[in-house]
Amino acid sequence: MRICVFGAGAIGGLLAARLADSGAEVSVVARGAHLEAIRQNGLTLLSADGEGRERPLVVTIEASDRASEFGPQDAVIVAVKGQGIAGATPAIQPVLGPETAVVTAQNGVPWWYFHGVGGELEGAHLESIDPGGEIWRAIGPRRAIGCVVYPSGEIVQPGVVRHIDGRRFMIGEPDGSISSRVTALGQLLSQAGFRAPVRRRVRDDIWGKLWGNLAFNPLSVVSGATLGEIGADPHLRGRASRLMEEGRDVAEALGIRLRVDLAKRLQWAVDVGDHRTSMLQDFEAGRPLELAGVVAAVADIGSRVGVATPTIDAVLAEVRSLVERRDRESS
Repeated sequence: MRICVFGAGAIGGLLAARLADSGAEVSVVARGAHLEAIRQNGLTLLSADGEGRERPLVVTIEASDRASEFGPQDAVIVAVKGQGIAGATPAIQPVLGPETAVVTAQNGVPWWYFHGVGGELEGAHLESIDPGGEIWRAIGPRRAIGCVVYPSGEIVQPGVVRHIDGRRFMIGEPDGSISSRVTALGQLLSQAGFRAPVRRRVRDDIWGKLWGNLAFNPLSVVSGATLGEIGADPHLRGRASRLMEEGRDVAEALGIRLRVDLAKRLQWAVDVGDHRTSMLQDFEAGRPLELAGVVAAVADIGSRVGVATPTIDAVLAEVRSLVERRDRESS
């Protein structure tokens, strides 16, 4: 399989380095100083060995800021954040052949969510995550393969990515089939050292991660608190619980099977302790936030299935107000 990783940040860089090291034919789309460093010195992945010592893996990999240089691929792994996909779709077009699969490695509800779901909501469009249906038309939902990302990492410096934790990427076809393409992708990821189970109900897995992010990510922006601090504060913990209750109600209205109860899922997040969410880090760095897929889309779906989401709506409005003030003050 020819694989193009679109976005060589923390997760994209991790995937590209491991896939290339395993012998896969991989290219990456990157930009700026990160791209130049990869071209000159290769892509470096830092990860701990079995004894906790950090070992560098350096791979020589084809890299460009123009995907058109790579030609049609068997699969494209889109590793940019959800809010960046619409802007990236024109750049992705040149690598899309007739049968190219597109793996959506983002947090939250993906743009293809109601493709292959069946029933009354089949093909429904979510304006919150795909304004005007631009991504749906440009990429095409039949290409989509769902992916739930559990590893964490960071860009240390241009050309250097650190793998912090995790090796699991859950993947699945939107219609629940075990296709040859998703099977091949799972095998490729496994050969690269990842845990990549092929799932028949990948939406359940999407919600399993989304459920916690829905509560803790926006609350971290509102409060500036870590996961542990949110759990230790009765007011914030109560808001987190109410957010998760509404998220659970939306999920269950869709027929989603949540594998743990609310109290346990909430405690899992709290037990992470002194961790600042990626949304809080993006807010403090002046970057766009993953609000659409992680928060707004849940409210959007709730309105479609008749589930009220007053707490989600209120917290979403708070975060948007904070972002507007931040951007206004920095301009």
